[in-house]
Amino acid sequence: MIQVENLTYRYPKGDDHAQTYVLDGIDIKIQPGEFVAVVGHNGSGKSTLAKHFNGILLPAGGKVYIDSLDTADRALLFEIRRRVGMVFQNPDNQIVATIVEEDVAFAPENLGVAPEEIRRRVDWALKAVGMYDKRMHAPHLLSGGQKQRVAIAGVLAMTPAYIVLDEPTAMLDPVGRREVLDTVLKLNRQEHMTVILITHFMEEAALADRVLVMQDGRICMQGTPKEVFVQARALKSMGLDVPQTIELMYALKAAGLNVALDTVTAEECAEEIMKLI
Repeated sequence: MIQVENLTYRYPKGDDHAQTYVLDGIDIKIQPGEFVAVVGHNGSGKSTLAKHFNGILLPAGGKVYIDSLDTADRALLFEIRRRVGMVFQNPDNQIVATIVEEDVAFAPENLGVAPEEIRRRVDWALKAVGMYDKRMHAPHLLSGGQKQRVAIAGVLAMTPAYIVLDEPTAMLDPVGRREVLDTVLKLNRQEHMTVILITHFMEEAALADRVLVMQDGRICMQGTPKEVFVQARALKSMGLDVPQTIELMYALKAAGLNVALDTVTAEECAEEIMKLI
């Protein structure tokens, strides 16, 4: 599992945030196969937390363990980064080759993986993200959602146990967002991969097994999507939105209708409305 114990972090001297703890006493455990969403307003510390999971940043205090491997031990960083794959906002920053399948093969080639195994991994990764038919295309000709799926495939080819996605849909249109989300759900539910999704879209967080809400470098709320999003007033006081389904149920409740306020998914929302009809 991923285990974080009393994690603190502040940026080095000379940075504008140097005197402020960006992370202040974080304690979490992420179990194998879990899908965890981390939400919070800008500056809450969620991206800084994500960068601790594979040693891009190292703790100022406390510990981060990946399958009992201490990220502060520099001798273990190679193995930790093999186990924890990172996907960032802009896929253009992660795509390095001129052909899709060559880009996906880049990381395992640099790890010294045998050619036969690289071929197997590339084919599997591209099929897993639904991009196998585009394997001979040039990445720059793909849509934003397709590029992000190629970036995810490049991470999958390293066969990580965990995949951390830091706002992977922030730069995408609704179609691209849907493509990436469908891919993430498939990896978690069919490939049983542990997924940590950093997002500011509450509809994305609603798909997770567990939601962590961050504010001022702390975990201020956590639970299932139902447990978290039913606390709409508390979330709004932190400057956060809630899924539109929750907004609708609160509006109907305020109008005097007897509806459940914890209807997170569109299907649950539709069922509540059908009861009224």
